[in-house]
Amino acid sequence: MGTKHSTEFRQEAVRVALTSGLTRKQVAADFGVGFSTLSRWIQKGRQTIEEPSVQPGLNSEVAALEKGCLN
Repeated sequence: MGTKHSTEFRQEAVRVALTSGLTRKQVAADFGVGFSTLSRWIQKGRQTIEEPSVQPGLNSEVAALEKGCLN
């Protein structure tokens, strides 16, 4: 059975994979994990990312401001 990595380790590997510009294969090698393991962590991470909350009425306020600027 493989090594159990901490949540922080997994999150850092996913962050690097998504933001560094390195290939996932390179990130996996740098972190000492398998490519498929890193891919699974990324997939799980994307599923748990919450959508940003939108304040009620914000869209209508933006539309009103845009309309005022365009006239």
